[in-house]
Amino acid sequence: MMEEKNENPLNIELSEDMAEGTYSNLAIITHSDSEFVLDFIRVMPGVPKARVKSRIILTPEHAKRLLMAMEDNIERFEAVNGKIKIKEVSALPLNFGGPVGQA
Repeated sequence: MMEEKNENPLNIELSEDMAEGTYSNLAIITHSDSEFVLDFIRVMPGVPKARVKSRIILTPEHAKRLLMAMEDNIERFEAVNGKIKIKEVSALPLNFGGPVGQA
C-alpha cells in the first residue's frame, strides 16, 4: 500500500490578535514595475483625515493570483447571497451620507 503524501505541507498560524482582523472601508492600490501596494484605510464619518491601517506589498504575479481568488470568492458569495450592488460614488463621502456633527 502506498503512503499518501501531504501536497501542502505549509503550516499557517494565525495569532489571536491577527484573527480579530482590521476593518477597512477604503483601499488604495498603487504599483511600480516590480510590485503592487495595497493600502487599507478606515474612513470615519465626519473625520476629514484617515490613516492607513494595513499595507500589503505583492509581486505582480501574486497580485494577479489575489485578483483571481477574489473573483472566485465573489462568484461563490453571489451564488448564495445574490448579486452585490455597488452604488456609484463621484467622490468619497466623508460623512457617509449621514448628519454632520458640529463642535
